[in-house]
Amino acid sequence: MNRFDYLWHKLRAMTLLVFGRAEAALRVFDEMLRRWPADRYVLASRAHLLAQAGRTPEALAASELLVQSAPQDGHGWFNHAFLLETAGRYEEALEAFQHATTLSPLLDRAWYGMGLVLIRLQRFDEAVVALKRNTELQPMSPYGWYQLARVHIDRQQPDEAKKIIRHLKGFEPKVAAQLERETGLQVGEPAH
Repeated sequence: MNRFDYLWHKLRAMTLLVFGRAEAALRVFDEMLRRWPADRYVLASRAHLLAQAGRTPEALAASELLVQSAPQDGHGWFNHAFLLETAGRYEEALEAFQHATTLSPLLDRAWYGMGLVLIRLQRFDEAVVALKRNTELQPMSPYGWYQLARVHIDRQQPDEAKKIIRHLKGFEPKVAAQLERETGLQVGEPAH
């Protein structure tokens, strides 16, 4: 590979993106793909731009090329799973999230995504496991906690949901209040 030529193309694409010219940048990435067909940066960039443009089938095809060319890349599997979920292909998305978490066990977003897909599939016990792992990795993010509380409500476990609401009141009172409104559960202030 001619390193200078590659960097020139990459700089062109990045400059076009800075100026909001995503379609022109995509054409540069298409040219790069023809020249460097297994380049992970090019494959990931194309998939991302196609997804942003709402061209999900094309983004999925680009993402599939990425996970085929770099099967040990947990982040690639996470992005692929996200696109599969967006396309409503939940069983496939679950498998891709599982690949992502196996390869990159500290990838909190993959655990969260897996939890959401498991909720959609009404596999609540498994969703609890995935969301608990997400909250261990991102304890100050309210998203995993929120979904975990909702799953406990779906599982008829209001006491578990109350514990989460109480916990959220300590650092995300607005999310805790939203859960109280949505669930009808009223929880006192957290113990200090």
